[in-house]
Parts: sequence; structure tokens; C-alpha cells
Amino acid sequence: MKTAGAVLLLLWSGQVVTAAEGPHLKTTNTGTDSSKLTCQPDIHTLLREMSSLITEQRVELKYTKTQLEAMETRLRASEKTVEEQRVELTHTKTQLEAMKTRLGTSESLVHQLKTESQDLRREREQSRVSFSASLLAEGGGHTGPSGDKTLLFKHVITNIGNAYDPNTGVFRAPIKGVYFFVVFIHGGGHASTPTAVTLHRKGELVVTAYIHQPGLSLQASNGASLLLEEGDVVYVKLWPGAWVFDDKNHHTSLSGHLLFPM
Repeated sequence: MKTAGAVLLLLWSGQVVTAAEGPHLKTTNTGTDSSKLTCQPDIHTLLREMSSLITEQRVELKYTKTQLEAMETRLRASEKTVEEQRVELTHTKTQLEAMKTRLGTSESLVHQLKTESQDLRREREQSRVSFSASLLAEGGGHTGPSGDKTLLFKHVITNIGNAYDPNTGVFRAPIKGVYFFVVFIHGGGHASTPTAVTLHRKGELVVTAYIHQPGLSLQASNGASLLLEEGDVVYVKLWPGAWVFDDKNHHTSLSGHLLFPM
């Protein structure tokens, strides 16, 4: 495409050529005036071409300007989109951090709940304490009379929590709480021998089951609710000079139960 500068240069070149040939034409004029006119450039034609080129350039400039404006519009839209995406990314990061925080809190809560559940299970297992045992595991007859020895209730009927030891006759509290103990005794009446036992806690006398008559069969019982610390022991002793009877019918027995923990 020709430019306006090129057309102007062409026009200027033609004028220069015309001016340069003018004197020569005057001295060597052998042709007609029409031949002179054909040698000179048509300025009107050049002006029309220049006007046409200028119009084309204006159209092209307008088109280029329109394209530039469209590009600027798309650029602004892209910048807006990028900014929106940046804001959305920041919001997403914030949400992710919040989710991580909630997840950490949830994991901590789950761990705490597991620990509490294990503690509750342990406490529940420890709170299941109950036992019953009779004096003789086999055979039958009187035990005693003798000194205040600890009686071994060897025939274990129930021992939930394994707090009672039939080898020592001692109950050891697994947890702090209120426990109930009761002892039942049976014996033959005798003029000089009572049927009697004593219940002890950590070496201290708590209650006594005692009966004495010269003949027939005798029965007695006694019991108490005791507040025990963890590790406290409870056991039964034979009354000095007394006896108790037991056989396969389990007449003489000791029982203990945890009523509630403290």
C-alpha cells in the first residue's frame, strides 16, 4: 500500500523534473504544447490518489484503533478475571486453613473422647465388684475352736472383679467407694463353745456375729456398709474359743459388694 509520504515524494519529484526541463524545452522546442503537457505529471490525479490514500489510512487507523480498544477491553476483562481468581484463591486458602483448624479440633476431640471412653470403661470394669464364698470347698465339720485366726472362705461362688482372694481370705478394695459386707455363720450348740466371728477392716473390728447355747443348731449373721479407700482390706476372724460349721450345704458364708464408687 502506498503511503502519503511516498505520494508527496513522487509529486515533488515530478515538479523538480518539470522545473529542471523548463529552460531546455524553451531552447529546443520542436514539438507542440500538447507534448509538453504529457510530460508533466497530472497534479489533480496525484491529489486524488493522495486523498484516496489518506482516506484508506484513516479507515485503517480507525480499524486499528477499534482493535486496540477491543484489546484494551479484553485486557481489562482478563485483569478483572485474574483479580477475581486471586480473591477466590485467597478465599479458598482461608477456607482450607479453617478446615485444617476444624480437623485438628475434631481429631483432638476424638482423641479426648477415646480417652474418656477408655477411662469410663476402666471405671465401669473396676466398679463391677461382687463376691460370695462359703467356708469349705469340700468335706464338712466345725472349724475351731482356736485363736482369732483369719477364716479362709475357700468355696468361691462369685468373684466379679477378683477383689477377694480365697487363699488369704482377704478382700482388697480395687477403687474408693462404699461397700456392703455380710457374714452368715452356723454352728452346733455347746455349753462351753460359742458360734462367733468378727468382721475387720484394716485390723479394726467392725461388727460381730455371735450366738451361744448348750444344744441344737445355731445361726447368726451381721453386716455393715463401709467406706473404703483403694487398697483397703476386709476379712473375717474366728472369735477366740469359738467355732463355726460348714459342709456341702454352705451354711457359713461371706459376701461383699461395691454399692457405688466415690
